[in-house]
Amino acid sequence: MKKEGNLIIVKGPKGVLSRVLPKEAEIIVEADNSKVHIEKRSDTRIADQNQGLARTLVANMVTGVSTGYEKGLEISGVGYRAEIDNDVLKLAVGYSSPVSYTVPAGISLRVDKQINIFVTGIDKELVGKVAAEIRSIKKPEPYKGKGIRYAGEVVKKKEGKSAGA
Repeated sequence: MKKEGNLIIVKGPKGVLSRVLPKEAEIIVEADNSKVHIEKRSDTRIADQNQGLARTLVANMVTGVSTGYEKGLEISGVGYRAEIDNDVLKLAVGYSSPVSYTVPAGISLRVDKQINIFVTGIDKELVGKVAAEIRSIKKPEPYKGKGIRYAGEVVKKKEGKSAGA
Protein backbone atom coordinates (compact mmCIF):
# COMPACT_ATOMS: atom_id res chain seq x y z
CA MET A 1 0.00 0.00 0.00
CA LYS A 2 1.15 3.48 -0.81
CA LYS A 3 -0.32 6.86 0.02
CA GLU A 4 0.21 10.18 -1.75
CA GLY A 5 -2.06 12.85 -0.32
CA ASN A 6 -5.55 11.38 -0.62
CA LEU A 7 -4.54 8.96 -3.39
CA ILE A 8 -4.10 5.42 -2.15
CA ILE A 9 -2.49 2.66 -4.22
CA VAL A 10 -3.08 -0.98 -3.25
CA LYS A 11 -0.95 -3.77 -4.77
CA GLY A 12 -1.65 -7.48 -4.49
CA PRO A 13 -1.28 -10.80 -6.28
CA LYS A 14 -4.19 -10.07 -8.65
CA GLY A 15 -3.15 -6.52 -9.63
CA VAL A 16 -2.97 -2.87 -8.62
CA LEU A 17 -5.83 -0.49 -7.76
CA SER A 18 -5.66 3.22 -7.03
CA ARG A 19 -8.29 5.69 -5.90
CA VAL A 20 -8.60 9.24 -4.61
CA LEU A 21 -10.41 9.18 -1.27
CA PRO A 22 -12.57 11.99 0.18
CA LYS A 23 -10.57 14.90 1.64
CA GLU A 24 -12.42 14.73 4.98
CA ALA A 25 -10.81 11.33 5.67
CA GLU A 26 -7.16 11.11 6.69
CA ILE A 27 -5.34 7.94 5.68
CA ILE A 28 -2.62 6.60 7.98
CA VAL A 29 -0.57 3.69 6.62
CA GLU A 30 1.68 1.83 9.08
CA ALA A 31 5.38 1.55 8.29
CA ASP A 32 5.24 -2.15 7.36
CA ASN A 33 2.19 -1.58 5.08
CA SER A 34 0.16 -4.16 6.99
CA LYS A 35 -2.54 -1.88 8.39
CA VAL A 36 -4.39 1.25 7.31
CA HIS A 37 -6.23 3.58 9.67
CA ILE A 38 -8.84 6.03 8.44
CA GLU A 39 -9.45 9.03 10.69
CA LYS A 40 -11.70 12.02 10.19
CA ARG A 41 -10.14 15.48 9.91
CA SER A 42 -13.06 17.32 11.56
CA ASP A 43 -16.02 16.52 13.78
CA THR A 44 -18.87 17.02 11.31
CA ARG A 45 -21.55 14.74 9.94
CA ILE A 46 -19.97 14.78 6.45
CA ALA A 47 -16.60 13.79 7.95
CA ASP A 48 -18.27 10.85 9.73
CA GLN A 49 -19.88 9.71 6.48
CA ASN A 50 -16.70 10.09 4.45
CA GLN A 51 -14.65 8.23 7.05
CA GLY A 52 -16.95 5.21 6.68
CA LEU A 53 -16.93 5.55 2.90
CA ALA A 54 -13.13 5.70 2.78
CA ARG A 55 -12.83 2.68 5.08
CA THR A 56 -15.17 0.63 2.90
CA LEU A 57 -13.45 1.69 -0.34
CA VAL A 58 -10.02 0.70 1.01
CA ALA A 59 -11.40 -2.63 2.31
CA ASN A 60 -12.94 -3.35 -1.11
CA MET A 61 -9.64 -2.51 -2.83
CA VAL A 62 -7.68 -4.86 -0.53
CA THR A 63 -10.20 -7.67 -1.07
CA GLY A 64 -10.14 -7.08 -4.84
CA VAL A 65 -6.37 -7.28 -5.26
CA SER A 66 -6.11 -10.30 -2.96
CA THR A 67 -9.11 -12.50 -3.91
CA GLY A 68 -11.07 -10.60 -6.59
CA TYR A 69 -14.82 -10.31 -7.15
CA GLU A 70 -17.28 -12.38 -9.16
CA LYS A 71 -20.89 -11.75 -10.06
CA GLY A 72 -23.10 -14.36 -11.72
CA LEU A 73 -25.87 -13.87 -14.27
CA GLU A 74 -28.42 -16.40 -15.52
CA ILE A 75 -30.22 -16.38 -18.85
CA SER A 76 -33.70 -17.90 -18.94
CA GLY A 77 -35.88 -18.33 -21.99
CA VAL A 78 -36.28 -20.78 -24.84
CA GLY A 79 -33.50 -20.25 -27.36
CA TYR A 80 -31.73 -17.64 -25.23
CA ARG A 81 -27.96 -18.18 -25.06
CA ALA A 82 -24.60 -16.45 -24.70
CA GLU A 83 -21.12 -16.97 -26.12
CA ILE A 84 -17.79 -15.15 -25.93
CA ASP A 85 -15.73 -14.39 -29.02
CA ASN A 86 -12.50 -12.31 -28.65
CA ASP A 87 -13.62 -10.22 -25.64
CA VAL A 88 -17.07 -9.68 -27.16
CA LEU A 89 -20.10 -11.21 -25.47
CA LYS A 90 -22.75 -12.23 -28.00
CA LEU A 91 -26.24 -12.67 -26.62
CA ALA A 92 -29.21 -14.25 -28.39
CA VAL A 93 -32.04 -13.05 -26.16
CA GLY A 94 -35.15 -12.79 -28.32
CA TYR A 95 -34.21 -9.88 -30.57
CA SER A 96 -34.08 -10.22 -34.37
CA SER A 97 -30.27 -10.32 -34.31
CA PRO A 98 -27.71 -11.17 -31.60
CA VAL A 99 -26.65 -8.35 -29.26
CA SER A 100 -22.90 -7.74 -28.86
CA TYR A 101 -21.33 -6.39 -25.66
CA THR A 102 -17.64 -5.43 -25.65
CA VAL A 103 -15.93 -6.41 -22.40
CA PRO A 104 -14.07 -3.46 -20.78
CA ALA A 105 -10.42 -3.72 -19.68
CA GLY A 106 -9.93 -5.24 -16.24
CA ILE A 107 -12.94 -7.55 -16.54
CA SER A 108 -13.05 -11.15 -17.65
CA LEU A 109 -16.19 -13.04 -18.63
CA ARG A 110 -16.83 -16.75 -18.54
CA VAL A 111 -19.88 -18.49 -20.03
CA ASP A 112 -20.97 -21.87 -18.69
CA LYS A 113 -23.52 -24.06 -20.54
CA GLN A 114 -24.54 -21.05 -22.71
CA ILE A 115 -26.87 -19.75 -19.97
CA ASN A 116 -24.60 -18.81 -17.04
CA ILE A 117 -22.36 -15.75 -17.30
CA PHE A 118 -19.69 -15.02 -14.70
CA VAL A 119 -18.21 -11.51 -14.50
CA THR A 120 -14.87 -11.39 -12.63
CA GLY A 121 -12.38 -8.65 -11.84
CA ILE A 122 -10.50 -6.87 -9.05
CA ASP A 123 -12.58 -3.66 -8.98
CA LYS A 124 -15.88 -4.30 -7.18
CA GLU A 125 -17.52 -1.21 -8.66
CA LEU A 126 -16.58 -2.16 -12.24
CA VAL A 127 -17.70 -5.79 -11.81
CA GLY A 128 -21.12 -4.61 -10.58
CA LYS A 129 -21.41 -2.03 -13.36
CA VAL A 130 -20.63 -4.56 -16.11
CA ALA A 131 -23.08 -7.10 -14.62
CA ALA A 132 -25.78 -4.41 -14.49
CA GLU A 133 -25.11 -3.38 -18.12
CA ILE A 134 -25.37 -6.99 -19.32
CA ARG A 135 -28.59 -7.46 -17.32
CA SER A 136 -30.06 -4.27 -18.80
CA ILE A 137 -29.80 -5.75 -22.32
CA LYS A 138 -32.83 -7.94 -21.55
CA LYS A 139 -34.23 -7.53 -18.03
CA PRO A 140 -36.40 -10.39 -16.76
CA GLU A 141 -40.01 -9.74 -17.62
CA PRO A 142 -42.70 -10.37 -14.99
CA TYR A 143 -45.09 -12.60 -16.99
CA LYS A 144 -42.92 -15.50 -18.16
CA GLY A 145 -39.67 -14.62 -16.37
CA LYS A 146 -37.63 -14.61 -19.58
CA GLY A 147 -34.46 -12.49 -19.70
CA ILE A 148 -31.13 -12.01 -17.93
CA ARG A 149 -31.14 -12.01 -14.13
CA TYR A 150 -28.55 -12.04 -11.38
CA ALA A 151 -27.69 -15.49 -10.01
CA GLY A 152 -30.19 -16.27 -7.28
CA GLU A 153 -32.49 -13.33 -8.14
CA VAL A 154 -36.17 -14.13 -7.74
CA VAL A 155 -38.49 -12.51 -10.28
CA LYS A 156 -42.00 -11.91 -9.00
CA LYS A 157 -44.36 -13.24 -11.63
CA LYS A 158 -47.60 -11.48 -12.48
CA GLU A 159 -50.81 -13.07 -13.56
CA GLY A 160 -51.79 -12.49 -17.18
CA LYS A 161 -55.05 -10.97 -18.39
CA SER A 162 -58.16 -12.99 -17.68
CA ALA A 163 -60.38 -13.83 -20.67
CA GLY A 164 -63.74 -12.76 -19.30
CA ALA A 165 -64.70 -10.39 -16.57
